[in-house]
Amino acid sequence: MGTKINHVAIVSDAYAMAHQFYQAVFGFKAPSVQKNFTAATVGDGYVGININPRRPARPAGLDHFGVEVEDAEAFLETLASKYPDCKPLKRPSNRPFAGMTTHDPDGNIFDFSERRMENRGEIYTESGAGWNQDRFVTHYALRTMNPERLAEFYCDVLGLPLANKTDNDPNYYITDGRMTLVLMQWSIEDYAAQGIVRPGPNHIGIQVEDLAKFKAGVAEVAGANPSLAPDIVAMGPEGEALRALLGRAVPYSEFQMSDNNKVVICVHEGRA
Repeated sequence: MGTKINHVAIVSDAYAMAHQFYQAVFGFKAPSVQKNFTAATVGDGYVGININPRRPARPAGLDHFGVEVEDAEAFLETLASKYPDCKPLKRPSNRPFAGMTTHDPDGNIFDFSERRMENRGEIYTESGAGWNQDRFVTHYALRTMNPERLAEFYCDVLGLPLANKTDNDPNYYITDGRMTLVLMQWSIEDYAAQGIVRPGPNHIGIQVEDLAKFKAGVAEVAGANPSLAPDIVAMGPEGEALRALLGRAVPYSEFQMSDNNKVVICVHEGRA
C-alpha cells in the first residue's frame, strides 16, 4: 500500500458552518457516524478534511496534515535515528484519524497512523471502501525558509518520492500518487504589498471538473446561504498581491478563494 497522505486539518471558530461549506461548495461527503460536538469531518473518498473547534491558545486556520504509513515501527526508527529532535506523541483515543503526532524540523505538525493502531479508525472512506468524485483534494502546501531540507526530511520519513519539477520551479513536490505535499519557499520580501503571512501551513488545492461550472455553483450556494459564501482572494490591492503570489508560486492555481474560515484554497482543473 505504501504511505498515504490521508487528511488535512483545520481549526475553526465556526467548525459546524465550515463543515457545511465543504459539502455545499465541493460536494464532499460526511461519514455516516461522527462526533459532531467534538469535531466535524468531510472527505472526497481519499482525503479527509477534519474541522476542529478552536480552543484557547490555538490559532484558527489550516493547522496540519496526516498520513497513514505501512509500518509505524519503521517510521519511528527512521525518525529516532535521523531526526531525534522530532519527537512522536501518542494521541488520545477520541482522535481516530491520528494514532500519533510529530513534527518536521521546522516545527510543522503532522499526524501519522498505521491501520493496525489501537486508537486508529477508518472515518473517511466508510470502512476503507472509498469513492471517486469529480472534485477532490490534490495538495497541501507549506511555506518554509528551508524547502530543500524539508523535502529531504519528508522523503526520508514517509518513503515517498519527489515528483517531477521544472528547473525554474522553486517548489518541492512529494506525492503518494494522488495527494501531494508542496513545499514552497518563504521570504518576507514576498509580502511587501500585503500583510505578512508567517511560514507554515499555507493552503490546500482542490481539483474541479469545470472551473466555470464551479464558479456558477459557488454563486448559487452563496445566494442560497450567504454564510456559506467563500471569500475571493483578489479583493483590493492586498488581495491582488496575494493572488499574484499564489499564482507565481503554485503552477496549478487557476482560481484562488478561501473557505468561510479564511483558509486559502487554490482551485484548478486537471490533476496536479
